[in-house]
Amino acid sequence: MAIGVAMSTQLSAVRAQEVQGASPESGTAAEAAPIESEKKPTQLESITVTARKREETLQDVPVAVSAFTASALFKQNVQTLADLQGKVPSLQVYAARGSNTTLTAYIRGIGQSDPTWGFDPAVGVYLDDVYLARPQGALLDVFDVSRIEVLRGPQGSLYGKNTIGGAIKYVSSPLPKSTQGSIEATVGTHGERGAKASLGGASDDGVWRARVAVASMHNDGYGKNLVQDSRNGNKNTNAARATFGYFPSDNFNVELALDGMHDNSNPRGAKMLKANKYYPAYRPLASDFDTRSAMPQVNHSELEGAALTFKWIASADWAFKSITAYRSSSTQSNIDFDTLPERIGEASGGYSDHQFSQELQANYDAGGKLHGVFGLFYFKGAAGGINRSTFLGSPPYTALRLSQYAVSSGRIGTRSIAAYGDFTWDLDPQWSLDLGLRLTEETKDALIQNYAYADGAFQVPIAELADFTGSHTSRNVSPKLTLSWRANDHVNLYASYNAGFHSGGYNIRANCAVIPASCRPIDDEKVQSYELGSKMTFFDDRLMMNTSLFHNDYSNIQLSVFTSYTLPNGSPGFFGDFTNAGKGTIQGLEHEFAWKPSEHWTLSGNVAYLRSKYDEYRSGGVDIADSQRFTNAPKWSGGLSLDALYPLARGGSLGGRINYSYQSKTYPETTLSPLIAQPAYGLWNAGLIWQINQPWTLSLQGTNLGNKSYRSTGYHIAALDIVTGFYGAPRTVSLSARYEF
Repeated sequence: MAIGVAMSTQLSAVRAQEVQGASPESGTAAEAAPIESEKKPTQLESITVTARKREETLQDVPVAVSAFTASALFKQNVQTLADLQGKVPSLQVYAARGSNTTLTAYIRGIGQSDPTWGFDPAVGVYLDDVYLARPQGALLDVFDVSRIEVLRGPQGSLYGKNTIGGAIKYVSSPLPKSTQGSIEATVGTHGERGAKASLGGASDDGVWRARVAVASMHNDGYGKNLVQDSRNGNKNTNAARATFGYFPSDNFNVELALDGMHDNSNPRGAKMLKANKYYPAYRPLASDFDTRSAMPQVNHSELEGAALTFKWIASADWAFKSITAYRSSSTQSNIDFDTLPERIGEASGGYSDHQFSQELQANYDAGGKLHGVFGLFYFKGAAGGINRSTFLGSPPYTALRLSQYAVSSGRIGTRSIAAYGDFTWDLDPQWSLDLGLRLTEETKDALIQNYAYADGAFQVPIAELADFTGSHTSRNVSPKLTLSWRANDHVNLYASYNAGFHSGGYNIRANCAVIPASCRPIDDEKVQSYELGSKMTFFDDRLMMNTSLFHNDYSNIQLSVFTSYTLPNGSPGFFGDFTNAGKGTIQGLEHEFAWKPSEHWTLSGNVAYLRSKYDEYRSGGVDIADSQRFTNAPKWSGGLSLDALYPLARGGSLGGRINYSYQSKTYPETTLSPLIAQPAYGLWNAGLIWQINQPWTLSLQGTNLGNKSYRSTGYHIAALDIVTGFYGAPRTVSLSARYEF
């Protein structure tokens, strides 16, 4: 529910302002006309977005996109990307299972639930135009932000790689031309305490500019490990970002951005949803967050990144941009699948990755009928690690020799090269044709080494599960075609066709000894999307209504599943497998609106209807499509928000909001366990913001005020009779004080 919705039909900054830092994603070559008049207090806010890598107003761009300004994010209490759920149609986003900062994101039923290093996310996350290849650490904390854009549907012609589901763009604050900054402190329930600060400035002539922002977020978690007397899921995250700029002229600038994050939180607690047959004396606990695990509490992640951006306006018609970036991350984690002191199923592992990317963009706009962008993209990455797993590793099963010990290790190297273009031809004042194309060649090289071991020391291998190298090359052509019709200044209609793909790869947990097919490459996913959309404003820009109707043909669907088998001694076995399920159809309707009936009140909301079904799902040579369901694809979802803002007699203002989000029954994992499936539920949130005077603001925020118990995901491992669920946060209340200068 983006409160700020672009209503203006013209850009608000000229070309020189863009290059001088007014927008961190500038690059439009043509000089834009100024806004004719200031917005009235009764009109909705205006937002400029870069969904097509050139600046356009939200209501003009023929793309299903939701956008949030920094002000809207603060008012809506969006602390991490996970808080966007319920505010964007068809978006499911949350922390992956036991982590606080590993991202799971689905848009319109397309995403990736398993953060293995063998595959890339299907929803691309971009930090200032830089693609984040790994989900670890990608659940970004919101600080030092200018806006966030969420693009729904495949973005195959323009964005990075593998954005088959959509894209989440995090745009950080631009470099200032004068000294400015802010300090914010927060306290709350469950031991919440945090601080955010930023400081920026420039030399007297504005040639040199810099900005530094830091954030430290902590809480005590929502549950306890009863065996170790420690907290589950306590947040302990520190992050920083620094940007330095050189602006020698109106036509050229250079920016260097550095960022880092350190997450030293404990694993999130999971609830055992049924007694385990191997140790039936342990009954499920009443708490959603308490556990009885004997594993050490380890869930550490670190990431660092650097990006060097050049912007150059070469002429009145052409502007160029170069983005050179390097990123790395590492993760150490322990996963106790059963949550018990007995070692029914547990794993410990470490991951690391490195990525280098180079993107060159050229924007053309001569002020005529043709304008657009084209570019080249190069990516090279390496990701790898090791997982050590123990199954039935406690008495009496150790004495019965039913215990199993396995190690999965290896690395995946990725090399991707792409050329893309996206141009709009204004046929006349009302009709426009947008043509886009992306050519991609991506190669993944794998080294997989998986072994079974004699005991938990993992020193003596007793069986080879997989030991091979492989190379898989994907070549893809992703076209885009959009026809737009501007009926008048307030009604914009469009019809589009988009294609996207998600490259295949290798399963790092492959078990060739049991399932030989698990050692073969996974095929590329592909989607063809057809969409009809409308963007409309009424009553002097007091009412906005944006609607999209889409149909997706989805093929070679990649799924992460647990494959079970029985060993010769009769003990159960399983491994995490990746498979191509077959074909599916996803279609739906999305609607967003915002209405400002008066200067002080705003009513906004969104609703999404999603109909997803498998047309073919092969398992063991049998088509079981009729019994399968898409994960993270609720049939109905949406939200409603009522906001008020009143000036105070002695200065400042008082604002309040109350909002409700809803989603129907959801299957968060591929086994479709009825115990993990989350029935329909809704959440109430509210907030009060008192701007005492120009620099000081107090914010009181409440989330899940009804203290609703709801699952976001879970594990169902049939071979070990493990069924556990991870739950969303209970009722939380926080108070923040903010000082800006």
